[in-house]
Amino acid sequence: MKKFLMTLAAMLLACGAFAQKVVPENITIKTLDGRAVQTSVIQNEGKPIIISFWATWCKPCNKELDAIKEVYEEWQEETGVKLVAISIDDARSSSRVKPWVNGRGWEYEVYLDANQDFKRAMNVGDVPHLFLLNGKGEVVYEHTSYVDGSEEELFELVKKVAEGQPLE
Repeated sequence: MKKFLMTLAAMLLACGAFAQKVVPENITIKTLDGRAVQTSVIQNEGKPIIISFWATWCKPCNKELDAIKEVYEEWQEETGVKLVAISIDDARSSSRVKPWVNGRGWEYEVYLDANQDFKRAMNVGDVPHLFLLNGKGEVVYEHTSYVDGSEEELFELVKKVAEGQPLE
């Protein structure tokens, strides 16, 4: 019996190790107008989603989101992708997020995670930290940092995900 239980435990651990990471749906975040919503609002009708954790003080974050802004409309037309930007600015600086977003002309959905509950739930360390989700809401790719041109690599991945191709 003990051997059976040990084997069962090993199998469950092995299965868990290959389980697909999903976005938790019950974390409270806020809209730019201060309304509390659950992370379950992050949806895109079966199409890819990019979740970008960023902050106003993070230069690479802003460079990445600015670069994507330039091509975002084309990305949406071609793949239906949606970008959701999650600001981790704390309570002291979160009042600057809405003017920051408006001033940069970002057309993304932007939410505030001032308590960083969502950041912790997604196991985000440093920003920028970007996740690509497939149509089922499963994380299929993630990366940290930003270098000029990495948005082009991201778009190639988005196209594969939109077409239902596996990422290798």
